[in-house]
Amino acid sequence: MERRTFIKSSALAGAGIMAAGLSFGNTGKDPVKKGLRVGIIGLDTSHAIAFTKSLNAPDASPEFGGYKVVATYPQGSRDIESSVKRVPGYIEEVRKLGVEIVETIPDLLKKVDVVLLETNDGRPHLEQVLPVFKAGKTVFIDKPIAGTLTDAFAIFQAAKDYKAPVFSSSSLRYMSNMDDIIKNQSIGKVLGAESFSPCSLEPTHPDFFWYGVHGIEALFTVMGTGCQTVTRVHTPDTDVVVGIWENNRIGTFRGLRAGKTGYGGYAFGEKGITTLGDYNGYDPLLKEIVKFFQTGVSPVTPEETLEIFTFMEAADESKRRGGLLVSLAETRQKALNRVKKTW
Repeated sequence: MERRTFIKSSALAGAGIMAAGLSFGNTGKDPVKKGLRVGIIGLDTSHAIAFTKSLNAPDASPEFGGYKVVATYPQGSRDIESSVKRVPGYIEEVRKLGVEIVETIPDLLKKVDVVLLETNDGRPHLEQVLPVFKAGKTVFIDKPIAGTLTDAFAIFQAAKDYKAPVFSSSSLRYMSNMDDIIKNQSIGKVLGAESFSPCSLEPTHPDFFWYGVHGIEALFTVMGTGCQTVTRVHTPDTDVVVGIWENNRIGTFRGLRAGKTGYGGYAFGEKGITTLGDYNGYDPLLKEIVKFFQTGVSPVTPEETLEIFTFMEAADESKRRGGLLVSLAETRQKALNRVKKTW
């Protein structure tokens, strides 16, 4: 067959595939139906690799609904060394999983139906997510949702303006005992809780946005919204944050930077006391993300996510004030006052 004829035939075949709503990624095998094509923004976090391995596995769980990662825009943080140095290796890993590498976010959006915004650095999230909203794509934004509380409010305002479904969460929301505590009410009404997690600090972010968010998300999962004030005790090795909720309930977070670290906590209820359970990796969160892709309904309200980040910003303000009590309402209003609509 002549080269010109071969190219023409290949182009016609490719057009037929596109018309059928199929995507092959880089492997040339196992076409992915339109509606199930996942795109990733940011390859500077292990989360992106974990999600891709789970979704693209030959024996992927039926709970993942047939969704497959088909393309990624790898640019994440531009100046956080621990993130930047991961990208070349992660590019090679996802290529082996059949994922196409693209040069721009607009290029990505032409090839996918839903998006995982995985950039480890929260600062570019607003800029990166706006074209996703404008394209009408459903998007999960990994922690932290933004690099500032003001940007977090801006993201949810933009999502509302574009009527774009958005969901953000840490995987610690889905520790093994959470359903038993919340849905089954195994200890009755939750009167208080405490959580702990590693809490490394990154100078470009508010202290808990970078890693303490994991333990604080777990705390809010059992306590719910309604935190009114925060106080914080800080040392180089440890942070302790105490929040007072409505009805005099108290929730505490311990951030660990020395000695043995891990994830966990306790819930204190009317009928008993129990642990928050074990951390079971990324798949429990991924299953919720897939449900979100299917329904367009986030399992976590914008109000709860924003209160989590307001809690963390208020804790920073308490630290700046030498451990004094800080109101979440005051912190929220200051952030809202700084929102500038750029979309």
